[in-house]
Amino acid sequence: MAAIQRIAAGAVAAAACAASLAGCGTGSDGTKEGASGPEPGAPAPGSVVRLIGDGSTAYTGAQPHLPGPERLEPGRKPPQFVVFSWDGAGEDSQRLFSHFRKVSKENHATMTYFLSGVYLLPEEKRDLYRPPQHAPGRSDIGFNDEQGIADTLKQVRLAWLEGNEIGTHFNGHFCGPDGGVGTWSVDEWKSEVAQAKAFVKSWKTNTGMTQAAPLPFDYDKELIGARTPCLEGRKNFTKAARDLGFRYDSSGVNDQVWPKKKQGLWDLSMQLVPFPGHTYEQLTMDYNFMVNQSGTETQGDPDMFDYWGDQMRDGLLKGFYRAYDGNRAPLIIGNHFESWNGGTYMRAIEEVVKEVCTKPEVRCVSFRRLADWLDAQDPQTLARLRTLEVGEAPRQGWASFLSGRPAPAPKGVPGAPAVRP
Repeated sequence: MAAIQRIAAGAVAAAACAASLAGCGTGSDGTKEGASGPEPGAPAPGSVVRLIGDGSTAYTGAQPHLPGPERLEPGRKPPQFVVFSWDGAGEDSQRLFSHFRKVSKENHATMTYFLSGVYLLPEEKRDLYRPPQHAPGRSDIGFNDEQGIADTLKQVRLAWLEGNEIGTHFNGHFCGPDGGVGTWSVDEWKSEVAQAKAFVKSWKTNTGMTQAAPLPFDYDKELIGARTPCLEGRKNFTKAARDLGFRYDSSGVNDQVWPKKKQGLWDLSMQLVPFPGHTYEQLTMDYNFMVNQSGTETQGDPDMFDYWGDQMRDGLLKGFYRAYDGNRAPLIIGNHFESWNGGTYMRAIEEVVKEVCTKPEVRCVSFRRLADWLDAQDPQTLARLRTLEVGEAPRQGWASFLSGRPAPAPKGVPGAPAVRP
């Protein structure tokens, strides 16, 4: 549908972008993060459906498979959180949305799907979209047809019923200096968010599919976070997001350290991890690996496909084990439903999910679950965790580090109790 966006300078921090509808598009407490979902179109179990607006969405009660957060007990090692997230999150002929839903359930994971609002807007209604600084009906990732909308709705519906989160990747995916999201004002961002929500809340009116099942959630309450197109425009977006009641943003580039709030939002940005074979680190996103491997070519040298996928997989795993055996900082990973370089990055992500999500004390969760957990913690505990550097485990162990009291001085140093013979 849409062409590949421009590639920003600086490969390590290169922003993610879309190629098509498929593009930019066991815990420490013993709980399982995923579960088999209900049948297509079914409301949340035991709930009463209350339609919202034109019936495109509905209130069906509390989200299934979304256990409440617990506060970390003093002296206890924090769980290792891993967030897999998807920009665009539409279902097309590749069937990657449905595929990774299955992968999630099989590996006790939940994920975040950043839905692009225009994926629920039919091509013939494109003029309903009024993008900031662009003519009505303009979108750099196109729009959708009835089958694509129906397929995407089915996956969004089931994903939420399985405990996954539905965020937003906004609408037209405009990047660069000519009217791109990096040039938008706070008010323009608010307009873009309002339209993204409106396309989700009024797809029945816009498509005429009035007999289809509603999405089983109130999007005004469901939508608490986002990732901006190409990771641009974050400064003004976060100002708008704070005013709109969002709880987190994932549009930046971080090291693997414990997150903190910026402008009232949890900064849950993707991170830099080792890049096998290189001296520099790489952003945890398929697009950025591709740029550093095949440049602007989305289908480079076929003889390199396996190697490139292994390189991404191994880099993500190095980042995972660096945190798992170190400071336990959450690992944030972003991707697209794409087939770049023969689909090698999709294979890499699936292999990472299968290796990490079933490990002891690992929780593969959505951003919502992570934000809930962070909000439930003692602020002093989080501040203590943020003193740990990348890959740094507490020198005297977790029990002393998070005990809530000073660690005993080691024997034989000033201030230590005298050692009796």
